[in-house]
Amino acid sequence: MSKNKLQKFAEMAGFSNVFQNFNFKKPQLIGANHQKVEMADQWGGKHFGNEQPITLELACGRGEYTVALAERYPKRNFIGVDIKGARIHKGAKYALENDLTNTAFLRTRIELIDQFFAKDEIDEIWITFPDPFLRESKANRRLSHPYFIEKYRKFLKKGGLIHLKTDSLPLYEFTLEIVPDVPGLHILEQCSDIYGSEQLAKDLDIKTYYENMHLNRDLKITYIRLQLD
Repeated sequence: MSKNKLQKFAEMAGFSNVFQNFNFKKPQLIGANHQKVEMADQWGGKHFGNEQPITLELACGRGEYTVALAERYPKRNFIGVDIKGARIHKGAKYALENDLTNTAFLRTRIELIDQFFAKDEIDEIWITFPDPFLRESKANRRLSHPYFIEKYRKFLKKGGLIHLKTDSLPLYEFTLEIVPDVPGLHILEQCSDIYGSEQLAKDLDIKTYYENMHLNRDLKITYIRLQLD
């Protein structure tokens, strides 16, 4: 591991807006200064200090969507989730330096996401440029797979939104195909080329590091807005 990564991990251990899970078999969140914390059903009271709506950004990478949405909507709360600590570090540090008190970052495998939130605790989910896991044998690792949708159902409020923004046409098509097989899941909007459409849907103008890379390769960016009853 590089010295730079080790330094980021050491810094992040002291960040008040970062919560990390290091154990896949026995999930336990560790907050600032290596303190064990329980956050399910307590994100509003314990971390944000309010009961404003909470949005998750899954596969948040450097947290560009998390911090951009937090700046755009100061009366909402945002939590970026990713397994890569060195990436989360950038968004978390930016949020602290810019006093974005309506942000938090959760470092964990997303397979465990339902361990850290309670029923009806989350209002909305953004999935931004996740690994599409193109091999069919790994289809159940796609973050729009019914396996994950059922996890989201455990903590997403009834009628909550799920946004998928991706450069992967196979992932886009896969997601559209599974909708009829998931009870209560509905497509509200779909677009196979957001920049080729007449008007961008709300908040799609935010560009991540990876999105800019994809656009430089002339890849089309797709979008689906789902609602889960």
